[in-house]
Amino acid sequence: MNPKQAYIALNLLPNIGPVRVHRLLDHFGDAKSILSAKAGDLREVKGIGKDVSECIANWRSLINLQDELEKIQSRGIRIITPEDETYPSLLRKIYDPPIVLYTWGRLEKSDSVAISIVGSRQATYYGKQTAKKFGFQLAHAGLCVISGLARGIDSAAHEGALAAGGRTIAVIGSGLGKLYPRENQVLAEKISGNGAVISEFPVDFPPQKRSFPQRNRIVAGWARGTLVIEAGARSGALITAGQASDSNRDVYAVPGQIDRPTSQGANRLIQQGAKLVMDARDVIDEMPPEFPDSGKNPEICSSRAKLLANSEKIIYAALSGDLTHIDEVANQVNMG
Repeated sequence: MNPKQAYIALNLLPNIGPVRVHRLLDHFGDAKSILSAKAGDLREVKGIGKDVSECIANWRSLINLQDELEKIQSRGIRIITPEDETYPSLLRKIYDPPIVLYTWGRLEKSDSVAISIVGSRQATYYGKQTAKKFGFQLAHAGLCVISGLARGIDSAAHEGALAAGGRTIAVIGSGLGKLYPRENQVLAEKISGNGAVISEFPVDFPPQKRSFPQRNRIVAGWARGTLVIEAGARSGALITAGQASDSNRDVYAVPGQIDRPTSQGANRLIQQGAKLVMDARDVIDEMPPEFPDSGKNPEICSSRAKLLANSEKIIYAALSGDLTHIDEVANQVNMG
């Protein structure tokens, strides 16, 4: 058994979790030594009681490691563990860093310079366009965009980053063999070509209610800050923002209309101290001095407008972030 296989085995065991595994690693030194330890020796570690120690000591009878390894190989999945240089540097510092990252695609060291973008699954047109804009601008400036591949804001942020030719990472709440939501399969394939789709769960682990908050801690912990774009009062995006704050990361929020349910969460975050963001530069200026800012102007909309014909510029100026009926646009530009 090699070290990666030992990590995979520990990750497959039920009811242990990253916190206990990291305590065991501190005590025994490496994953292989944990798996070969006797139950009595395992119980010397804080938090390792009789049930957990017996589970680890009898791991061969509880899991099918060979079956999992075959699934990993057949799907071309890369395994990243805390021993690898490409393991995200900031993710190491959270309370419960994952012990295995199942990776579809490829990680780069630069992916540690990242911003998470999260928000509502029931996003408005304005929210999706805003997420695409920020995803594009932040990726264009050299930041890796992290999100959760969910419907709505997450998908739009990934799409924006891909449109800029930048790096983007999708962290999912299921195994890579049970991609969720299914309609994002094509988007996931695109992400794997210019970033990676990531899971800490075994290949065929199905999406579960409890697995998404677990996923959110990775989204928050990977990045230097979390940007919330549209979130209801009980949105999972607020859990991610809270986890970012708990890990001493910056929290940003785009304000929304006060009469929209999808604005309540983001507006409340601003009341509680999150930085109000209106432009990608508001985020980029918060990056540490060592951030290799490409110097590219994140204001892409105005530069695109310069390429339009005069008549097109008139129509462009009449458009806003909200849905606008074609008759209203025609009246504004006197083309009715």
